[in-house]
Amino acid sequence: MSVMRLRVILLVSLGLNIAFALLWLSSYRKPFGNIAQNSLSPAVSNATQSVKTNVVVRRQYFTWQEIESEDYPTYIANLRAIGSPESTIRDIIVAEVNALYDRKRAMEILTPEQQWWRSEPNQEIGQTSLSQLAALEVERRSLLAHLLGPNWEAPNNSQLDDLRLPLDGPVLGALSPEVKQSVRSIAARSANRLQTYLNSQQVEGKVPDPAEITRLRQETRASLAQILPPLQMEEYLLRYSQTAQNLRVELQGFNMSPDEFRSLFRERDAIDQQIALHHSGADSASAKRRGDLEQQREAALKQGLGPERYQLYKYNQDPAFRQAQASAQEIGAPPETVLPLYQIDQATELERQRIRNDSALTLEQRAAAVAQMLAHQQESLRKILGKDAYDRYVKQR
Repeated sequence: MSVMRLRVILLVSLGLNIAFALLWLSSYRKPFGNIAQNSLSPAVSNATQSVKTNVVVRRQYFTWQEIESEDYPTYIANLRAIGSPESTIRDIIVAEVNALYDRKRAMEILTPEQQWWRSEPNQEIGQTSLSQLAALEVERRSLLAHLLGPNWEAPNNSQLDDLRLPLDGPVLGALSPEVKQSVRSIAARSANRLQTYLNSQQVEGKVPDPAEITRLRQETRASLAQILPPLQMEEYLLRYSQTAQNLRVELQGFNMSPDEFRSLFRERDAIDQQIALHHSGADSASAKRRGDLEQQREAALKQGLGPERYQLYKYNQDPAFRQAQASAQEIGAPPETVLPLYQIDQATELERQRIRNDSALTLEQRAAAVAQMLAHQQESLRKILGKDAYDRYVKQR
């Protein structure tokens, strides 16, 4: 039973107990009034004694199962039957409907954040999820208006979803509302602690210490580990940890599978934490140990990706390669043309530098060599891209 439901049950029970106490006091005071009347008027007393009173016996005890119903109109009718105030009924039904649609949002809608292995969000999924979320919100409000009337919304009944930390999907979406709220509270306190530290360092004119930042983040992890099972904990870190965010930046444009990203994250996270906590200093010992750990991290990366994927990963670290990716996307060229585009651009630039630095060539000879080089580059691009994509490429340039 949720905390919200337990609180409501206690409030209803308290209200009924007060009502029964008032009824008892009323019945307790009544004989004293009759005694006063008898002392003043025997006729009234006799008339009163001749009247027969029909006593209606009401059961004073009930179970919540007798009131609660999965059918909301029946649920509301049961609450009214036991004398619940309309404001209490509204709070109960709004809380129940909100919880229902929280589950729908968490479990039925695929959002870009659930694809934590992607370096860039899937825009199509993002647009679809926004439309689905908007439709669910319309549906939720329509249901509440149907159940409670058009003026159902109270000031304190606004949605409390933290859009910055949705905790949705098949893993985190299955968490209870209470656990989600605890996770969000821990994350909020962590952000406040980190910002307070950064502000204090700025005021003092100091550079933030990576070890202290890592220590603060590890405090957050320790708090989360107390309420999240291992599977949910790793999912949270894959989405929201600094290590995962750094990986997504480095892997921008490099299509990863979930298993590849998870494997890289596990290797990277442990080593990054060790470097930041113990070997971020400028002394020679820290620098040497940091270098050893970085080599270890690189070896694990190479083994996890395999030789070909690792080479593609290294290419992806070069801004020129990312530019080739962007160009291929803009002209509608297939992904397999990215690497040849990059290699042609690299070879062209190397040849340009060789010609420029060749002091044995005259200005005319250099100009002729550059023109020949560019003609060879254009011919290579035309073969790789095809006529239509090549025309778009030239127009883009």
